[in-house]
Amino acid sequence: MAKISYRKAINQALAQEMARDQNVILMGIDVGGGQGGSGKVGSVGGVFGVTYGLYDKFGPTRVIDTPISESAIIGAASGAAVTGLRPVAELMFVDFVGVCLDQIYNQAAKFRYMFGGKAKTPLVIRTMGGAGMRAGAQHSQNLHPLLTMIPGLKVVMPSNPYDAKGLLIKAIRDDDPVFFLESKALYDMEGEVPEDPYEIPLGEANIVREGDDVTIVALGAMVRRAVKAAEALAREGIKAEVIDPRTTSPLDEDTILESVEKTGRLVVVDESPPRCSMASDIGAMVASKAFRHLKAPIGMVTCPHTPVPFAPNLEDAYLPSPEAIAAAAKKAVSFK
Repeated sequence: MAKISYRKAINQALAQEMARDQNVILMGIDVGGGQGGSGKVGSVGGVFGVTYGLYDKFGPTRVIDTPISESAIIGAASGAAVTGLRPVAELMFVDFVGVCLDQIYNQAAKFRYMFGGKAKTPLVIRTMGGAGMRAGAQHSQNLHPLLTMIPGLKVVMPSNPYDAKGLLIKAIRDDDPVFFLESKALYDMEGEVPEDPYEIPLGEANIVREGDDVTIVALGAMVRRAVKAAEALAREGIKAEVIDPRTTSPLDEDTILESVEKTGRLVVVDESPPRCSMASDIGAMVASKAFRHLKAPIGMVTCPHTPVPFAPNLEDAYLPSPEAIAAAAKKAVSFK
């Protein structure tokens, strides 16, 4: 298998699915790029170059640069989906989801329900989130808890290049709307990825590292930090099991519960503020369904309840660190 970046894995998934199915189209701000600038058309491929080269392969009728209007992008993509196309719409940053939230939670997510199961909405909304890139409070949030609470919407958070490709292919082939939340901090991360297309089921967690002392559940970019914490814990004789849910909706509750039943301890790592977070959601689920197996209080390692700071030292401190994750795990293991 070739070793490619998270960015390239997403690009590869898009190219292969567009080649396989002519109904797959791509639309968003600068997804082709170059219009009105000094470069040729197709020279940009989005703000982080994720869609670079697709315009040259598939042309302007399938790689559609849109006006700077999130409502127009998601409204048009939702309508295209119910008429038989499989649009992949890009929101430049997840922070902009508020501009088009009605089209997402009140329209696309409800079409199947409102029309008695007769309407399919095979729509993928790609976007990027997360802190650590010095992009400021309005371009650095992770809003997956907000999106996860919407019935009818699936939410995907790939943590590595292999998962990014397989999950995106599965999302494009899905007949329901899927929010595909990429971490911009991972775009340069490299890993082994098969050249041929493959699917990873939505709602199937990955046990990244096995252990029997404490369960650590981490999402998106936090998975790498959880693994670093687990490696540090192992040097102290503590065996941590690291679970990557991959998707927050549907959530693979069974894998998490089975792990907690084995370890008796849970730490959840979530790059979002603590109130109404996935950390609190997963913690509550385990407390209600596996309370008798718990040997210690559930630990939550989250961002503080503040906007993302712009100052580099404060932004670094804002994010859950491997040291904080390890400390929470050790506290759980040492609880008497």
